[in-house]
Amino acid sequence: MGQITLKDIAKALNLSPSTVSRAMKNHPAISSDTRKLVQDYAEAHKYKPNTLAMQLRTNRNNTIGVIVPEIVHYFFSTVLAGIQQEAESEGYNLLFCHSNEDYGREVRSVETLLDARVCGILASQSKTTERFEHFQEIIDSKVHLVFFDRICTGINTDKVVVDDYAGAFNAVEHLIQTECKRIAFLGSTPTMPIANNRRMGYEDALRKYKLPLDKNLSRICDTIDLAREIVPELLQLDLPPDAFFCINDEVAAYCMQMVKSAGYRIPDDISVCGFTNSYITEVTDPTLTTVDQHGFEMGKVAARLLINRIEGKETKQGVVSRLIKTELVLKGSSR
Repeated sequence: MGQITLKDIAKALNLSPSTVSRAMKNHPAISSDTRKLVQDYAEAHKYKPNTLAMQLRTNRNNTIGVIVPEIVHYFFSTVLAGIQQEAESEGYNLLFCHSNEDYGREVRSVETLLDARVCGILASQSKTTERFEHFQEIIDSKVHLVFFDRICTGINTDKVVVDDYAGAFNAVEHLIQTECKRIAFLGSTPTMPIANNRRMGYEDALRKYKLPLDKNLSRICDTIDLAREIVPELLQLDLPPDAFFCINDEVAAYCMQMVKSAGYRIPDDISVCGFTNSYITEVTDPTLTTVDQHGFEMGKVAARLLINRIEGKETKQGVVSRLIKTELVLKGSSR
């Protein structure tokens, strides 16, 4: 037998559905004996209320949708933890969707959440997304939308972002100040603002110290597979890099592995810096210098901003932006 309904309970106990409904809510018009009879039967048969149906009846929905491009990525898992803590503390349920860096799945995720009549959506776009009509549809449907980390600049809505530019600038400046001169940048898809901001931070740090911008040292390399291909290529240059600044810790960890396999010492010959401050930074040899994005804080701030919009506590017209500061975490992979 599947999950029972109020009508099933009513039929079993020879009561009206309205009496059963009131008994479940401890309505004073229902006798204590009848309330106990109904509630004991419901508990014994593991009755679960239909949350969506109740929301439709009361016009009160407390479910928030979340769209992330990756789940196994440490940064997004910490963001989700922050979202969950903040949302649950305010009595909101969460419905998660995983786009897996795929535009089509992202579009379907939006459709799923709108069909579920969520009261708000937190979204971080996939790196393959170049059209944004599905996000505009959320706003057109009068559903609150807050972007976090990866934002769509063409969509006029609230957002919470990391200070990627400052994080990259400070990391590259540290590498330069420790005598690195040829710093490679392993970046990401240029259509994403976070990738451009980190690249600009990298380039401006080089400019500040009057180091040349060598386009051969700036590559799109944001996955482990690309790292396996591109890092050996860079190491085979006539003048190989003496440092790598990587878009994330996973790429940085594999970069370290290949640098050591090529016979270089870290950090004596080549320094390596990542971006995230994940658990990986403590298990590499040596430990990995990185930039802390404070993902948990980002998740809490994004959820709070969305809830404030839903509940009318955030009354500012136009776009509200929140900026999460980064922190350079010095470890063993830089001089």
